Amino acid sequence: MSRSTPLCVEVSLGERSYPIHIASGLIAEAGMLMRPHLASARVLVVADQIVHARHGATLRAALDKAGIASEFAVFPAGELSKSLETADHLWRACAQHRIDRSDAIIAFGGGVTGDLAGFVSACWMRGITLVQIPTTLLAMVDSSVGGKTGVNSLAGKNLIGAFKQPACVIIDPALLATMDGREFRAGLAEVLKYGVIRDPGFFAWQEAHASSLSSGEPGMIAQAVAESCRIKAWYVGEDETEQGVRAHLNYGHTFGHALERETGYRIYLHGEAVGIGMRMAAALSRSLGLLADDALALRQDALLRRYLLPLVHQVDDPAAAAVRLAGHCRLDKKVSAGQLRFILPTALGTVEHRVVDAPQAVTAAFASGLVRTPPPTS
Repeated sequence: MSRSTPLCVEVSLGERSYPIHIASGLIAEAGMLMRPHLASARVLVVADQIVHARHGATLRAALDKAGIASEFAVFPAGELSKSLETADHLWRACAQHRIDRSDAIIAFGGGVTGDLAGFVSACWMRGITLVQIPTTLLAMVDSSVGGKTGVNSLAGKNLIGAFKQPACVIIDPALLATMDGREFRAGLAEVLKYGVIRDPGFFAWQEAHASSLSSGEPGMIAQAVAESCRIKAWYVGEDETEQGVRAHLNYGHTFGHALERETGYRIYLHGEAVGIGMRMAAALSRSLGLLADDALALRQDALLRRYLLPLVHQVDDPAAAAVRLAGHCRLDKKVSAGQLRFILPTALGTVEHRVVDAPQAVTAAFASGLVRTPPPTS
């Protein structure tokens, strides 16, 4: 596997600052890159069954080359594994392999793995070193950076969690070559998000290169990952624990999380739900008079289509579903003092954190992304 010129983005958090290394073929050097950040030469690698089967041997060889002893803890792939039950399985693996405070956990996989392994590392012995090695586009551009970790429960998505910053992030875009096409495209929703919330130039660049990005052209994807990480790193450095501006990163997520909960986390990948959620957020902003015209929504829709992402959710009864979805928002972690808070666009590259005390407008925004399921054909 050939190496591309490495890029490095710094997450600035004072003494807890850390690098994000980005280059195709970088997995072969993962052990050497992480070794300076480890207190001992022992790690537990957490990976789902698919990633372990595809890339486990490659990572083990890289760790061996750096003199790092590794054990692997494997769990079933999928959002349903992002649970306290799986976390307990991993904590028992920590005990079995005698992982102590000087050792580290490596999150090797997509967003589920990163959130889950990060949560496990935050809790085991009250916190041990974490390294993130994302293998999906969504994890590379979003969830591996910034320290948000957690699990889902019947109460809602990501309501149980902790902030746990990694010691470093190692991103090898070449690993995306083995990704399922649908899951890859779901990650593009997060890439699109960065352009909407902060960088119109990045949004325009995506419009110019949407076909190459959607098809996974390696050079374009590496640029998209680096730019997304740069924007995410800025937000994390400004507001690590999401008390202010970092909440902008949740654009589309309150709507998307409600949709995921409504469908039992079984129909949509996270990025797909967020894509529909961004359309709902734009509709709410327009109805509240925060958006002057439909230009942003139309450009956003066009890019979602070029990324082959779903635009609407089909239901038997759109009116009833909209009411249920609005109710799910009450359990979202963005709710504060009982008030619904949304990230709403006011122009391309600019969003606002708004308390919305207009239940009918919220319900209507959900309804804007719902269509009636067509009758079965005879």
